[in-house]
Amino acid sequence: MREVDRRSKFDRRVFLKGAASTVPVVAAATTTGLSIQDAWADDAVALPPSTMKTLVKVARDIYPHDMLGDSYYITAVKPWDAKAAKDPAIKSLISDGISRLDQDARERYQVAYADLQWEADRVALLRGIEQSDFFKKVRGDLIVSLYNQKELWPKFGYEGSSAEHGGYIKRGFADIDWLPKV
Repeated sequence: MREVDRRSKFDRRVFLKGAASTVPVVAAATTTGLSIQDAWADDAVALPPSTMKTLVKVARDIYPHDMLGDSYYITAVKPWDAKAAKDPAIKSLISDGISRLDQDARERYQVAYADLQWEADRVALLRGIEQSDFFKKVRGDLIVSLYNQKELWPKFGYEGSSAEHGGYIKRGFADIDWLPKV
């Protein structure tokens, strides 16, 4: 019969050494003001990470889909950083729009827009700026940048282009099952 040594291969010294190297990393991540899940915003060149984070929140509030993760909204918002780097007018439009949202949120709720917990409160602030050029630009760009992600199409039941498959007559034209039969 074979003897199995059930004692742990780690001792207190190994554990403390690992814990000591982890603490500075976690401390550095939490003192920057961004959480680990917001680290993608640090890659921004023209816009501050806080602006990018707020843009994702705005995108989610304009086109809310609980079934979608933030990664789709991040993909939709990231190109605005490149646009802002190329065009100072776009950078100014985005910066001014986010500043106005944050100012309105601070006046009404004493926190920044991205820190508001309730969606209804954020939507109320968006309704206050829906006639602004900033809101129109963000809403218009999101239609393309969010809904043109091929990974999302199956989530909404869209199968993609049908021209190369013979058109919709042969591919789902009469698949409506939710209308009553006449």
